[in-house]
Amino acid sequence: MSTRITYASLQHNTWVYRRTYPRHLQPLLGSSLKQSLKTTDARVAKARVEELNATFAKVVSEAEASLTDEKKNGVLHPQTTSSTSTPATTPDTHTVQLKVTRPRYARVLLRGDKTVAEMAKAYLEEQCQRLRPGSYKSVRFAMELLTSHLGTTSLNALTLAQGREVLSLISRLSPNIRKYRVAWGQPLTQLARLSGELESQTLTAKTQGRIWEQMTGFLTWAVQQGELSANPWERLTLLATERSETKPHAVLTDEQVGLLLQTVSRQSQVYGALLFGLLAGLRSGEICGLTWGDIRSKGNLGRFVCVRPNQHRPLKSKAAEREVPLHPTLEAYLDRRSPASSLSTTDTPEDRLFPRLTVDRVVKAYAKLRTQHPTLQGTVFHSTRKWFVTQCERTGTPEHFTATLVGHASARSANRLTYGLYSGGISDEQKRRIIDGVRLPVPTGAEE
Repeated sequence: MSTRITYASLQHNTWVYRRTYPRHLQPLLGSSLKQSLKTTDARVAKARVEELNATFAKVVSEAEASLTDEKKNGVLHPQTTSSTSTPATTPDTHTVQLKVTRPRYARVLLRGDKTVAEMAKAYLEEQCQRLRPGSYKSVRFAMELLTSHLGTTSLNALTLAQGREVLSLISRLSPNIRKYRVAWGQPLTQLARLSGELESQTLTAKTQGRIWEQMTGFLTWAVQQGELSANPWERLTLLATERSETKPHAVLTDEQVGLLLQTVSRQSQVYGALLFGLLAGLRSGEICGLTWGDIRSKGNLGRFVCVRPNQHRPLKSKAAEREVPLHPTLEAYLDRRSPASSLSTTDTPEDRLFPRLTVDRVVKAYAKLRTQHPTLQGTVFHSTRKWFVTQCERTGTPEHFTATLVGHASARSANRLTYGLYSGGISDEQKRRIIDGVRLPVPTGAEE
């Protein structure tokens, strides 16, 4: 026996509401109120019919009141837009606006019916709030590759074969493919084809694994959201993340450090960033976020730079929060760059040391130097931090002392128990001796 609902009928597996307006109101409202209930479930349809019945009553009530007012005002033939259609208006058409909101219903979707593009949009909105800009940019690129290839595919339609195809296309991408104008806005298949035509090299196994990990991380998130019962590409994870030999960036030699200090203009903020990397071991993000309030004086121990999270940038980890003594060359650089009053309490401590400097500018400036001087090939700005660690090691500094200065997790003892749990860390005097032992290969002129 079929289910019967007053004022609703089942049409093409969807319940549709239809109720006729009173005859005397039809010139004003149209023939009937008709609306799809967007469901195949009779119980849901019955509840929505009750809501529309209330809406119908409000429409009739306001129309009656409006019609009464029109008669009092002497309007003989009122007309209005009906609730089911919007007729074209004419100069002699009189419109009555009813203050009734029509209920809107969303069609019920089964789990996994949403497309990859729809879920990827929601995923990126969530990740944007959680990740830092650099990490979010990487995730966004992986999602753009995935949606350009499978954006219109439903989540529950993803197959293992499609995963293998995506893996194959990723392995054919070149590192610089996004820099070519012909590749802008192209889908993954076109990017793979253009990569083979424009460049001979491909992404490293580590980069391919990171892109794939971000794609599978999205599917794992979809499982957590209840949109999938299982990650359909989980079995392919091991194929893409095989451990490969890492190729870390080279450590700067003394000759390369001398070349950098002699080449970069001492008036530029990049020069100051180089000094902080070479003589304090700071990361580029930490340097760009430094404020004058981070420079603190400790009496006869000199000035220290306090690396801490602020409104300009967060820190990489909890261990990155630290205090590092300023090398005499750095102190002279700051004194020369700004008058002594800049460190007084009357100035704003939130002012940045390098207001025009960003990580992107630092990286690009170093890349330009690498292009101009082939001897710098294989190095990056982070190599300045490696040079600092190398100098600490060559002066006989214990490894856990250096770890404290550069903001690494403590390397104290094999099991990290005695020093890691019981020690309060090295003293400021020990830090000062380590920093003063670092020597630049060439005079910087900052002391003058």
